[in-house]
Amino acid sequence: MKQVTLSNQVLYLLSISAGLVVANLYYNQPLLHQISVSFNVSEAEVSNVALFTQLGYALGLLFIIPLGDMVSNKKILRLDFLIMVIALIIAGLANSLLVLILSSFIVGFTSALPQLFVPMAAQLSDDENRGRAIGIVMSGLLIGILGSRVISGFVGEQFGWRVMFYAAAVMMIILFVILKFKLPTIEPVFKGSYASLMKSLYHYFKTDASLRLATLRGGLAFAGLSAFWTTLVFLMQDSFGYGSTITGAFGILGIVGALAATFVGKISSTVSNNLVILVAILLLIVSWIVLLFSGNSLVGLMIGILLVDLGLQALHITNQKIIFSKSPEARNRVNTIYMVGFFIGGAFGTVAGALAWENYKWLGVSALGIILSVLILIVHLVFRKI
Repeated sequence: MKQVTLSNQVLYLLSISAGLVVANLYYNQPLLHQISVSFNVSEAEVSNVALFTQLGYALGLLFIIPLGDMVSNKKILRLDFLIMVIALIIAGLANSLLVLILSSFIVGFTSALPQLFVPMAAQLSDDENRGRAIGIVMSGLLIGILGSRVISGFVGEQFGWRVMFYAAAVMMIILFVILKFKLPTIEPVFKGSYASLMKSLYHYFKTDASLRLATLRGGLAFAGLSAFWTTLVFLMQDSFGYGSTITGAFGILGIVGALAATFVGKISSTVSNNLVILVAILLLIVSWIVLLFSGNSLVGLMIGILLVDLGLQALHITNQKIIFSKSPEARNRVNTIYMVGFFIGGAFGTVAGALAWENYKWLGVSALGIILSVLILIVHLVFRKI
């Protein structure tokens, strides 16, 4: 079989596609206040929309992404995009919070596709350029995460929250057509059954201590970021009287930090992984301390967002570089393990953040972020040599 190589055109297509698909997970966050008013439910109840989207994503990672080691990528894309588009349309038509929560779960489940693109970039790259390729795809993914809030905040305030879901469905149809013709077909090497494929996940988790540690670090870090973005819309409403447009616009600051993902990928071959991880964790701790004192300061919030996004991205890319350096025949499966843990952390952060806000407002959310960041430092220092 002819070896497919990673051209810059394909690399940047993977990066853009990752951002567009993963954006589906986050369109709802700046819209939560509008949705709560629309259905006349509490802030805690409407946070379930974000929660079930992330839970769906985590399960999509668990059951879809391992197939990348077993089934052609083009076959996976065809069915996945069909279900995704239908779910987005149903979300826009939802006449109750329950329907929106269930359709959001399916949107999350089918939007796990970007985690096929990251191992693909790693697989098609040589050792020297692997960090750069991962960094570029991750930059697209992270810009999609952050940019989605800017877009949905504006669209929601100008046209209503339902229009955002319809627009997302149209974007996914266009993207599928482009990927169908431009993305190279990769035939996997795993020849066993789906059951044996899934069983092997436990084998890699059990035998690779660095994978377990990376998963724990990533999950705790993403829990903090999810708590922040889930509750920021409530803080902006309560402290400043701003709507979803201004809240979403804060994503622009995160995009500036997301561009650092490419830089981290480039320097990863010259700087030790441990040093990058320690610096990233310290950035997370400092960012949450800044946010703690910024409940009534827009400037402080801006600085905090830049630092927290930069810290998370540096940590995340280094984690993935570590796990992809082992088991090349199972990169989709080790990425599945890592990303399932990552988004379980995100789901936990969404719930914990909503509870912290409901009981202690911004002080509680910031304290939660500090605690989670300190936990990352502790587990890294304790277990990094095991």
